[in-house]
Amino acid sequence: MTSPASSEARLSIGDVLASLRLDFPDVTVSKIRFLEAQGLVDPSRTPAGYRKYSLFDIERLRFVLTAQRDQYLPLKVIKNQVDALDAGAVPTEPSTRSPAPPIRLTREQMLAETGMGAAALDALDDSGLLHRRRGGQYDADDLMLVRLVGRIEKFGLEPRHLRAFKGAADRELGLLQQAVRTGTRNRDAAETARARAEADELLELFLELHAALLRTGARREMTT
Repeated sequence: MTSPASSEARLSIGDVLASLRLDFPDVTVSKIRFLEAQGLVDPSRTPAGYRKYSLFDIERLRFVLTAQRDQYLPLKVIKNQVDALDAGAVPTEPSTRSPAPPIRLTREQMLAETGMGAAALDALDDSGLLHRRRGGQYDADDLMLVRLVGRIEKFGLEPRHLRAFKGAADRELGLLQQAVRTGTRNRDAAETARARAEADELLELFLELHAALLRTGARREMTT
């Protein structure tokens, strides 16, 4: 990544958010500012102190968000990658990269990576939301969940309050597995591939339905 020319147009954080949300619908202003605090992006400032982002900054944010979403890489690893690119390393295309090795984190590494307190992580383990592997190690899914729960805790909710989500997810997973079993009775490769594609589509529909029910329910509660 080479820095753009100084004459490049500068954009507000709202413009950046609108651009990124096309590919990253969950990104927020707080997320962008958090990545800035971690040294992953460095926007310029107006005399009044407002952030102004270049197209280079947006490219860098897109790189970081893609690495988090697709490879579940820790921010420390991502920062090493973007620093290497800034130093002139030649990036490889995603399609030609070797698969990233599975993430395995000890309890101490999980605490350091997420900033979660020890008692909070213990409570999260006890809640059943995580799936620690043999040897007590966490994987990429656990890392994603711990980060997400950490953001939720800012609203005063604890892991024990989130068990209802686990129960709902297990029930939805049962429906999904039923559909997959129905679609994979014929075991040839073509039928299996088709069933998997349908399962992926059904999973996305489940997620959309779940979100829609939460949004509509919240709107009704707030207007009554």
